[in-house]
Amino acid sequence: MRQGRLLLSAALALTGGALRAQHHPTSLTQSPPTDTLRLTLPEVWQRADEHSRVVTIKKQAVAVGQEEVRDAITERLPEIGVMGSAEKATNIPIYTNGLLSAPEQHEVIHTLYRVGADFYLNIYNGNKLNLKIEQERIRLRLAGVEQAQAVSDIRYLAASRYLELQQAAIFRGLLREDIRNQEKQLLEIEALHRNGVVLKSDLLRVRLELSRRKLALVTIENDLRLASQKLNQLIGEPDERTIQPAPLADPASNELHAYPAYLAEALEHSFLNQLSEQQTELSRLNVRQVQANVRPKVGMYGDFYYANPQIFLYPYNPYWYSLGIAGIRASFPISALYHNVHKEKAARLELAKEEEMHHDTQDRVRQQVNEGYLRYQEALVRIGVAEVNVAQARENGRIVKNTYFHQTALITDLLDADVQVLQTQFELAAARIQAQNKYYRLQNVVGTL
Repeated sequence: MRQGRLLLSAALALTGGALRAQHHPTSLTQSPPTDTLRLTLPEVWQRADEHSRVVTIKKQAVAVGQEEVRDAITERLPEIGVMGSAEKATNIPIYTNGLLSAPEQHEVIHTLYRVGADFYLNIYNGNKLNLKIEQERIRLRLAGVEQAQAVSDIRYLAASRYLELQQAAIFRGLLREDIRNQEKQLLEIEALHRNGVVLKSDLLRVRLELSRRKLALVTIENDLRLASQKLNQLIGEPDERTIQPAPLADPASNELHAYPAYLAEALEHSFLNQLSEQQTELSRLNVRQVQANVRPKVGMYGDFYYANPQIFLYPYNPYWYSLGIAGIRASFPISALYHNVHKEKAARLELAKEEEMHHDTQDRVRQQVNEGYLRYQEALVRIGVAEVNVAQARENGRIVKNTYFHQTALITDLLDADVQVLQTQFELAAARIQAQNKYYRLQNVVGTL
């Protein structure tokens, strides 16, 4: 939000002490571009979601996580392989009289063929496979939470820039209306000067203040274009396109719950809390994975093949034969009984650390929700104060104007009263914009934006 800079630039332009300012014609304000796009905030959110590269990356991460889960589940299926070979064998030299004498050549079947298939089905492996599937599902949930967080963050950023655009548009409208009023007042003072009722110095002071307002309007017009460009970049529109925002909604119309309701909702939907919960669950599963290292492994295996020649049983013969073998294989890693001790301790310490971090995250979520709730209420109070200030400034301006034209007030009093009216209107608009920003910030913290 740039309300502070806008208010400061407007105040400086309106109340600056430079006495050598010259009259600036109304033509300094440029006409608005014709390439205008009217968008409401929900439409801006939709375009920002579609255009954001961060959101696209998070969606791709979710797709990757889904495939990882499917891949882990397919590991329950048996491992099946096929093989084939063709070999040539030499005769077997037999050294009956020692290695230094000529050997006798023992004839063998020289060509060997073999084709077959084998499989292995995991029956039990310390429940490691089920734990791995659950880990991949948690990582998928983590990716989903990160995607939702990215969408919420980009929506809050879009809302901030949209509100910045609304504020600049409101400031422009207020300043244009004030310039029209000042021009009418200038005509009245010029008529009084021609009749010798007011001094020429009064006329020059009014012209000087009007010139400053027109210069301030140029600044606000440029701020409006810059805000539009920043919003265009966020939603994928050309830089030169002008976004016309919808009228500012009344912050009092926002649905406001009690603080306990926001806190309960945040502990359930807050992205920080959800990420911390899933990380803690991953550490808990890691402990179980390490414990599974000290458990037996049981599986079913099988092997079937065709081969030539037959050298499985004696006597051998040069014919094709087939053989199938199936059985149960079990093993137990005895060395894991001492290799796994420190691994399990490290995993438990990591789990304790994650649990402590989760409690710390919950504390931060409560603090953020409380701060967001109080700041939003504070912004609503500021709106009420600003509305009272506007009413008082207008009434004061009316009184001072009447007294000036009845020759009972100075021109400085009149100009100061006009500045106060415009400044309180700026403050009221800025307070309403800030309240809306605080409301969206609260929703972003709670996880419901």
